[in-house]
Amino acid sequence: MDWEKARYLLVEQQIRPWNVLDSKVLERVLNTRREDFVPADKKELAFVDVELPLANGQLMLAPKVEARLLQEVALKETDKVLIVGAGTAYLTALAAGLCAQVVVIEADTKQAELTNAALKAAGIKNVSIEVGTTLTSKQGPFDVIIAAASFEEVPAELMQQLSVEGRLIAILGQEPIMHATLFVQGKTAVKPKQVFDYNLPRFRVNTLQFAF
Repeated sequence: MDWEKARYLLVEQQIRPWNVLDSKVLERVLNTRREDFVPADKKELAFVDVELPLANGQLMLAPKVEARLLQEVALKETDKVLIVGAGTAYLTALAAGLCAQVVVIEADTKQAELTNAALKAAGIKNVSIEVGTTLTSKQGPFDVIIAAASFEEVPAELMQQLSVEGRLIAILGQEPIMHATLFVQGKTAVKPKQVFDYNLPRFRVNTLQFAF
């Protein structure tokens, strides 16, 4: 397969049409080898517009969703970012090239090892992985929190880790209609905004995995 051509078509045929127009996000997608972050048995599906199931019951998000989440939180070079429900290391790898530091919470020890190995192979050094079944990181507060799964409402422990003027994005609601909702932490209140519609499986908070 011509991976470079496939990556170009991914941007032009899937990501741009999904209203992802931020040049920094698009450039990061073009410069990050998604095929290196998918499971070996699914490598040929690296650029397909679907969520890919992983062996541990988690999902790798569709590429257009990963790019859109990153665009909506408007990462800055100085941001410290928390990602929960990352699936594979790809979303983490994209974010790592757009901010100062990424922290990933991962319940599955084997997946944490795979994530570490994939990031190391890609030369990415500004990511740390915390293995555990809590949504609370030891390294908070965070400028940005990305929850790559759905909840009925944002867990309080995530919101409590958001710094002033920080941004949090998660998929909220009930099927058949869920919304990616962006929260901005003000000095006195949190301001929510629905930014796009998308359905994802529920997140099992106690195992950091998806519930189908």
